[in-house]
Amino acid sequence: MSGRQPSELEPDLAFEDDDLESEEHLVAEGPDSTPPEVHLDKAVSAGELATGMAVIRKFWETLPGSPGVYRMISLSGEVLYVGKARNLKARVSSYARGDAPNNRIARMISETSQMEFVTTTTETEALLLEANLIKQLQPRYNVLMRDGKSFPFILITGDHVAPQIIKHRGARNRKGQYFGPFASPSAVNRTLNTLQRAFLLRNCTDSFYENRTRPCLQFQIKRCAAPCTGEISTEGYAALVREAKDFLEGKSVVIRQQLADQMQKASDELEFETAALLRDRLAALSTVQAQQGVNPMQVAEADVFAIHAEAGQFCIEVFFFRTYQNWGNRAFFPRADRSLEPAEVLGAFLGQFYDERPAPRLVLLSHEIEDRALLAEALSFRAGHKVEIAAPRRGEKREMVEHALTNAREALGRRLSETAGQEKLLESLATTFGLDAPPRRIDVFDNSHIMGTNAVGAMIVSGPRGFSKPHYRTFNIRSDEITPGDDFGMMREVLHRRFSRLVKESPRDEVPDDPESVPVWPDLVLIDGGKGQLEAVRGVLNELGITDLPLVGVAKGPDRDAGRETFIMPGREPFRLPPRDPTLYFIQRLRDEAHRFAIGTHRAKRKKAFVQNPLDEIGGIGPRRKRALLLHFGTAKAVSRASYEDLARVPGINDATARLIYDHFHEGGR
Repeated sequence: MSGRQPSELEPDLAFEDDDLESEEHLVAEGPDSTPPEVHLDKAVSAGELATGMAVIRKFWETLPGSPGVYRMISLSGEVLYVGKARNLKARVSSYARGDAPNNRIARMISETSQMEFVTTTTETEALLLEANLIKQLQPRYNVLMRDGKSFPFILITGDHVAPQIIKHRGARNRKGQYFGPFASPSAVNRTLNTLQRAFLLRNCTDSFYENRTRPCLQFQIKRCAAPCTGEISTEGYAALVREAKDFLEGKSVVIRQQLADQMQKASDELEFETAALLRDRLAALSTVQAQQGVNPMQVAEADVFAIHAEAGQFCIEVFFFRTYQNWGNRAFFPRADRSLEPAEVLGAFLGQFYDERPAPRLVLLSHEIEDRALLAEALSFRAGHKVEIAAPRRGEKREMVEHALTNAREALGRRLSETAGQEKLLESLATTFGLDAPPRRIDVFDNSHIMGTNAVGAMIVSGPRGFSKPHYRTFNIRSDEITPGDDFGMMREVLHRRFSRLVKESPRDEVPDDPESVPVWPDLVLIDGGKGQLEAVRGVLNELGITDLPLVGVAKGPDRDAGRETFIMPGREPFRLPPRDPTLYFIQRLRDEAHRFAIGTHRAKRKKAFVQNPLDEIGGIGPRRKRALLLHFGTAKAVSRASYEDLARVPGINDATARLIYDHFHEGGR
């Protein structure tokens, strides 16, 4: 929600508050001329600013005075800024006059060569559309959230007679009851682990459930009541589901008391095995509650946001409270101009944060934001219930905000410290490898395979902010001409695919304006390998016309000892670094991360290939038919060799399905 920012829009306020202001007055104020006191960056001349103003004024002349969203676009087609307005004509008039209270706005106006507008019925609709467009387009001059990961939920399914309890992420389109959000997958996994022990709900898939003939290991270790084989009645399992829902809805005291009463009754009746099971369930509930940390006494449901600014950077700490329990926290580091106030950044962040996330009934803030009432109205409209947004000043709610603010301050302090250390390492890396400047992007490549099978290439990326995992890439080795186990051939394929696409899609001289962003092109390429791998890479790059990209091969030391790596660069003799050199440790970390990523990808591919059944590839063959085929023939290999007539004799397999299976394995022949 960044359409209205006080520092940017103060000249508009008179027009927004007075709809009778005439266009003649606007022109008299000076849309044609540059204001005498515009604060310009050295890179923005008065002429450049005037050019942008002239472009904007052409659009301003025909704009309606209705709510809507506007986009400012550069000559290259890049969306520079997305904003919303209660009155589009009044809002854009400030840009047409060249009102630039800071360098950021001056640069934005000067670079604008096109504008696009969408009118809306209300300002609330404009706010929602603005947040959606900012997340989608990532404009350079907006406050950007920079973390699109969805938060995990706990889901108790509602589309089966025996509901599952599982972790869920993404669109909430499956029938059931969702509890969350949780701050991290690990928080959900820990909670699920103990909830299974407490309520004995299944986490297996429906197909696995349908095919059980005896209880699985989860029943043996007392983490499932085994409704699949009738170890518990449907009514009894439904009671466990109700208890789990009640607990997750905050009725933990009631559930604990019920279990305690049942345990005492079982003990009095000398049913010690039942009493022991209830005792273990009670202990599991205690574990869940102990993991929640500090819990509020009077706030059942809230999200708490606190922002801290330091050294031109911002950190927003978010805490999630549900059912009087703390369900974790996460730190965000939005990209924002250092000239913005913390309240402006927080307000812009909130619109993007809730663009695809459900809002709780209460949102607590560390700072008062400009459009608080409007945002509350928009979130209420989307959530289907009233959402209150407040910046408390006293009481338990203020204590919750202060706790979040402390965490934001500490998180930003750690980040600044890590960044300073990272910058020093990049400077030393530039010195070691003779680079003109510290690299803003380092690409590291590695391969992984076993005797040439399930071969994959991997690329990891690092820069001033450390590892940039959104930029990691994997490459399945496709070429049939590569001999299994040919590391040189695999490296050639990976580098060719990577850089041929870069040459095609991204000009080499295209440099991002934001110094914190990760460039598309690397400043340094590290190859996990020796002279052979390096020469293979050089050949690929030369073919693509890339001759000035710094390349370094990291060859393992004798006996593959860490600390004795040899570095190979074109035009230089191979060399080593002192054993305790911080730069050496840094390169080892980069190499090890690439190796970890490559190995993990290879293992996932190998596991998938290992468990994959050829019958899974046939459309229309579900668990029941697959089971019937395997029971009849014994193995998938025997199914692939069976005749059409034999397939048609299998119970549950009709003529059309038999033809489908036979054609799949015999290319349509009969």
